[in-house]
This record gives sequence, C-alpha cells and structure tokens, in this order.
Amino acid sequence: MNALLSVAFVLCWSSGFIGAKLGAGTADATTLLMWRFVPLAAVLIAVAAVSRPAWRGLTRREAGRQVAVGALSQSGYLLSVYYAIQLGVSSGTTALIDGVQPLVAGALAGPLLRQYVSRRQWLGLWLGLAGVATVTTADAAAAGAEVAWWAYLVPFLGMLSLVAATFLEGRSPAPVAPRTALTIHCVTSAVLFTALAFGSGAAAPPAGTSFWLATAWLVVLPTFGGYGLYWLIMRRSGVTEVNTLMFLMAPVTAVWGALMFGEHFGPQTAAGLAVGVLAVVVVRRGAKPAPAPVPDRSRPSPEEERIPSR
Repeated sequence: MNALLSVAFVLCWSSGFIGAKLGAGTADATTLLMWRFVPLAAVLIAVAAVSRPAWRGLTRREAGRQVAVGALSQSGYLLSVYYAIQLGVSSGTTALIDGVQPLVAGALAGPLLRQYVSRRQWLGLWLGLAGVATVTTADAAAAGAEVAWWAYLVPFLGMLSLVAATFLEGRSPAPVAPRTALTIHCVTSAVLFTALAFGSGAAAPPAGTSFWLATAWLVVLPTFGGYGLYWLIMRRSGVTEVNTLMFLMAPVTAVWGALMFGEHFGPQTAAGLAVGVLAVVVVRRGAKPAPAPVPDRSRPSPEEERIPSR
C-alpha cells in the first residue's frame, strides 16, 4: 500500500507543474490560482457542514496553526511555482529548485523534530540531488531561454515556504484529520488568492475553455491527489521519506513534459531519472526501525494479575 501511495503521490504532485504550464498561457498566475481554489473551497465547506464529527475537538489554536500551514504550503508555495513559470522558468528547472527541499528538510529534521537521518539516508539524499541536477541541467541547456537571474529565486522561496509548513505541521501536538486540514488550507488559499487577484485587477477569468480545462486539471490531480497524499505519507512514514520522493518530481516532470509538450528528453535526462530512483531506494533501506517499547516491569503483567495471592 505504501508503494502505491508513493507512486500516486509522485504522479499527482508532478502533474501540478504540467498543469501550471497548461494554464500559464491562458491567464495570470493569480487568476488561475483564484479560480482553482474558490470553487474547491466552496465544495469543501459544503462537505464540512454535513460532516461535523470530523471537526469535533479542533481548538482555535490548532485551527490557527492549520491556517498558517495552508498559507505556507499552498499559497506561498504555489504562487512561487506559477509565477516562476509565468516569468519563463521552465517546469524542469522549477522542479529542480523544489527538489532541494529534501536536503533542507533532512538537515533540519533532527534538531526540530528529533527524526534523525542515518548515514545511508544522507547518501540517498545527495544522490537524489545529483539526479535532479542532471535532469534539470539538460532541460535548461535544451531550452536556451532568456530568463532574468532573479526569476530563479522565486521557486527557491516557495521551496523554503513548503519546508517551513512541513516542520510547523510536524511540531503540532495533536494531528488534525486530513480532510479537516485540507478544508482549512484550501479556504485559506481561496481567501488569499482572491484578495491578490482583485487587488491586481486580474479576478475576471478568460472566456476560453483551455483555462477551465487547466483549472479542472489542477483541482483534481495536484490538490486532492498530490497535496492530500503529501500529508498522509508524511504522517505514515516521516519527513525524510516523504521528502525523498520529491527528488523524483523533476525527472517525472521531464518525462511528462517530453510526452505532452515535446520538451527535450535525452540520455542525460534518462540518467538523472535512474539516479533519482536509486536515491529513493537507498533512503528507504537506510531508515532506522523504531525501537521496540520496553515493558514496564514495575507493574505485574495481566497473567500475573490473574494469579491469586497467597
């Protein structure tokens, strides 16, 4: 089951870069993001109204934490990705910069979450970075586009935003139900992107059907699939393992872009894909099993409690 979830997560998360490219030529980034989240938030609010048990026990403090997580992991991250692609940064290069996230998260997981990374896992993390760099270098060389140097800082800021959200969620004292968290995150993004779109005068959607097709793509695959699976896998397997899967985003995006848009895919791209897969295998095999709980011998066992005293 974990392997199937991992495959689905990689495909759905990678689809976000493809969807961003589909929508980049139809409207401004804030327009696309507003109309991606406003209908989605409305549906999730309606579902929440008939599923109140899922919201029981949610404190104001924890709800506020989830608003902050949503603002960082959805709003900040997605705005950076869409804006970078709008500025001309290729989807492969954007995926490369996002691929640095596992190293940052892995380095901080120990001191912040006490989820320490083994030496073999560090080897896998560096292998993953090498694979992502290989793929993206080939993509950038083939594109040959003129892009301002500061445009590459935009997805980097988004990567840091997602890392911050990951650790903020990881330090939560009580886990929130995934459906509840998704609703709060999407409503937060809908409010923020609506404010940005109206503030920039870009709230009106274009009349073409391509815009709505791109919007539907982004709602179904990256939001429900990629974003939802990100938090589910993180809670099941930990920060290091889920972020290691991020190394596969750039190679998968390169393959997808080649098939869908005719983007460059050569031997260097194939080699980077192979290294990325190897990195995931190394990290998973290098995970340290959780120590078995030590029984408390200060109290009698259930069998001993059933023995009558003499």
